[in-house]
Amino acid sequence: MNSTLLLTKWYLDCVTEDGDAVILYAAELQWRQLRVCFNSVLQKSGEVVTTRSTLRDFPLPSNSGGRIAIEVPPLGISGTWEADSAPVSRTVFECAEGSVHWDCVQPRSRAQLCVGGQSLVGRGYAECLTLTVPPWQLPIRQLRWGRFISAQDSLTWVDWQGPFANSFAYHNGTAYSPELVSDSGLVLPGISLDLSDSFQLRGGKLRKTILPDVPALAKLLPNILFGIEEYKWLSRGHCHTSGQSSSGWAIHEVVHWNW
Repeated sequence: MNSTLLLTKWYLDCVTEDGDAVILYAAELQWRQLRVCFNSVLQKSGEVVTTRSTLRDFPLPSNSGGRIAIEVPPLGISGTWEADSAPVSRTVFECAEGSVHWDCVQPRSRAQLCVGGQSLVGRGYAECLTLTVPPWQLPIRQLRWGRFISAQDSLTWVDWQGPFANSFAYHNGTAYSPELVSDSGLVLPGISLDLSDSFQLRGGKLRKTILPDVPALAKLLPNILFGIEEYKWLSRGHCHTSGQSSSGWAIHEVVHWNW
């Protein structure tokens, strides 16, 4: 296994009943003699989206007894996520040099946050990705990822396409192989998710969406990373199974690796 690189990346979110949303990234990269910490918060309030980031060193989220907590004072954010569903995980990719491990710590949770003095309460989601393969060496061309949460359902999907392909989804803790994954929905055996009223949270290449906020990253990491193109949305979701239907919020994205 490649012991020269370890990237730990947390993703946590919260969406209120009214559709206000917060997405928090917390990452630590150890590579050769380099150690980089990165925290970023994306906030949607009404029709306004703001992003703030910092490279200052703060601990990664703590996770104990079904409760996740994080505090990043420079971004004015603190919050807790209480698990409302069982975790799921799997190794997404593995080779001689290392692996990509996906740990969906909380497919559905009860989240409470304070962001810039504003309190938010809603349904949340939390996952942790661990890479021991350099991201710029992954055999990937396109990734579709998303999560949908309602009072009855939690649905998470990963669709990795390229020289290596892997597509899977979890609905209420049960694993499925998707029949269709698109920007407008998801089809699993006996289950469908329709996405509508999509609001774009972010779009464009990483050099335009991340670098302007933390230009020091351009000096620390390979330039090829910043050509990655990402589009992320918040959408209304409607999940249909043979026995019931439910409505909630979905956050989903498509990412293009331009190498």
